[in-house]
Amino acid sequence: MPTRKSPTDISIYQMKITLRGSKPPIWRRVEVRSDTTLHNLHWIIQTAMGWTNSHLHQFIVGQQYYSQPDFGIDEHGVDVKNERAIKLGQIASRAKAKFIYEYDFGDGWEHEVVVEKILTAEAGMHYPKCLTGKRACPPEDCGGVWGYAGFLEAIKDPEHPEHEDMLEWVGGSFDPEAFDIEEVNQELKGLGR
Repeated sequence: MPTRKSPTDISIYQMKITLRGSKPPIWRRVEVRSDTTLHNLHWIIQTAMGWTNSHLHQFIVGQQYYSQPDFGIDEHGVDVKNERAIKLGQIASRAKAKFIYEYDFGDGWEHEVVVEKILTAEAGMHYPKCLTGKRACPPEDCGGVWGYAGFLEAIKDPEHPEHEDMLEWVGGSFDPEAFDIEEVNQELKGLGR
């Protein structure tokens, strides 16, 4: 008869999530329980980075893909496993393990996720939590890393032909250096594990 893990058997993964190709780098450092499903990890990454869950996503671990079955990604000849059935501890069993989280296949936002440390859970501590991070998440639908660079160029230069349109599109202003850890952690509290 299998034994249930007690809360003390749960490990905490300290992970760094970096938006690939972003210069200067856009990243977050988070702590997540080892029993977190990849589906829930998707929500944690969305929240920590500042995305709005407006597009499809997938995890890529080596040659294996994980996503939601209703996305139909496997219809393109790719073997995709159900992210709801896989836990973080199953795909990354050691420190320094790496995998990819891809969001918005059109813009191609790839995030490198690195397990920096595997820690013991602290009693009374809420997980997931964001420890630190740098820079604002790019606006949705801005065209990937290259489109984001063009967007920043346009909003910084009042003489740029798209300056006014881009500022209006983004809601009036955008600070590429902004990152509010308190806001992120408040939102993460609502996710649980």
